[in-house]
Amino acid sequence: MLELLRIRDLALIEDLELEFSPGMNVLTGETGAGKSFILKALNFLTGEKIGADMVRPGRDKAAVEAVFALEDGEYILRRELPADGGRGRVYLNDRLCSQETVRDLRPRLILHSAQHGQQKLLQASFQCALLDGFLRRPDLLSARDELCGKLNRIGAEIGNLEASRRVLEEKRDLLEYQRAEIDKVAPKPGEEEELEARRARFRNQAALAEESGKALAALHGEGEAPGIFRNLAQLERSLEALSGMLEELAPIPEQLAGMRGLLQDLEKGLRRLLRMSGEGEDIEALEARLFALAQLKRKLRRPLDSILDLHAEIARNLDFLDHSALERRQLEREEEETCAALAALLGELNPLRQKAAAELSRALEAELSLLGFSEHIRVLFEFAPHELYAGKKGLQELTPRIFWSPNPGHPPQPLDRIASGGELSRFLLAVVSLVSKSGTERPTLIFDEIDAGIGGLTLNRVGAALERLSSSRQMLLITHWPQLAAKAGRHFVVSKEVGDGQTYTLCRPLSPAQVPAELARMAGEEARDE
Repeated sequence: MLELLRIRDLALIEDLELEFSPGMNVLTGETGAGKSFILKALNFLTGEKIGADMVRPGRDKAAVEAVFALEDGEYILRRELPADGGRGRVYLNDRLCSQETVRDLRPRLILHSAQHGQQKLLQASFQCALLDGFLRRPDLLSARDELCGKLNRIGAEIGNLEASRRVLEEKRDLLEYQRAEIDKVAPKPGEEEELEARRARFRNQAALAEESGKALAALHGEGEAPGIFRNLAQLERSLEALSGMLEELAPIPEQLAGMRGLLQDLEKGLRRLLRMSGEGEDIEALEARLFALAQLKRKLRRPLDSILDLHAEIARNLDFLDHSALERRQLEREEEETCAALAALLGELNPLRQKAAAELSRALEAELSLLGFSEHIRVLFEFAPHELYAGKKGLQELTPRIFWSPNPGHPPQPLDRIASGGELSRFLLAVVSLVSKSGTERPTLIFDEIDAGIGGLTLNRVGAALERLSSSRQMLLITHWPQLAAKAGRHFVVSKEVGDGQTYTLCRPLSPAQVPAELARMAGEEARDE
């Protein structure tokens, strides 16, 4: 039950707080006063969208709050709408929550039937969902949805597999040619760079040998000319003699010994370079290999590293072609098994739908007869086969369409062809009454001018039906008829006022003493319309 609703800074509403009672709560007022917008705010609170332009001018944000009392406890909802179009916040029992959480909770909170519900009533999907609601076998419906989803996934995989196979099959000759050319050369990662380095080193061998020889000659001398090592030995002997005579020269011999070690290491490195420069390199084989790699790059018009990637891709594609037939057979086997499971389920679901349709038809006829229709009214569901999965027989679901005959002697016709606005309003009321009786939840029922197109004695029948329904359910009703408003347990009047250049929508509850004046105003309004 909706106990309290507060709206702040939303459109023409500055700050509005309403406390509702059990049973029937009625909102009346002049056309355009803002009655439906109060219900729109309630829909916004429970998950629907409203544009940021609905925030009252000059305010940073709008907010809607409500208190619901359910069997498992109290639920306090608050939703904010920023004026700058930013992300709004939703709170459940003073804790942040997602809009999805609130939308999931909505069926337990409110059941809204507006004039737009008449058009929804004419949709085939709604008529099917209405019937399925009376099956009392949600397990079958969820299993059907799961199997259909699985079949669609398998069908998509088969389609993608076949599309890929066709494309690659057309390119098979090219792929095999490219693979043969690459296998003939058999390039390796980094091979080209290594060969280039070896060729550059070969071209520098003569220079390496010459310069290494000169450096060794400088170290050891050449002919009669002394080298660095001989001069260093003479220097060591002289400085050793001097250090015996001059104490400050004592560290020098040790330093010269370190220098000798460095020169000896240098000598070893030079001899190693000299040996390397003397090693033979098969330059013809090296050049031939580089030429083969260059030819491969020209043929395939890509660098060597890209050719290696291409080789791996070709292998994957050809492997896919070789194994696609097996993969398709596996998918087709899974498809057949799923089709068999779905066919078995439909064999159970379709008869249950037909049985539920007969029960629902009788229930609707009983409700409609209470709403002013003939006691001979007929409502029935006609079924048409609907293919659930293309190309597979035995997977036809029986989908319903509502037919009716409101007048005796006339054959039933589709509801969307012959029903007037007033008839649709009553039909929708009958549907809501049945839905509210069949469900385990007891959400607040909201009727936004469901009495449109109804008058006379029929209006009294509708009022009696609403009164019966409100005896066990809380109801919010927007109406322009005093006959309906008179049945309310609590009566609210919505009005629009202007003050200080600003327009405000106000809503105030009427005391029992104030109700007759409002009913008289409503009756006078109707009298003027006539």
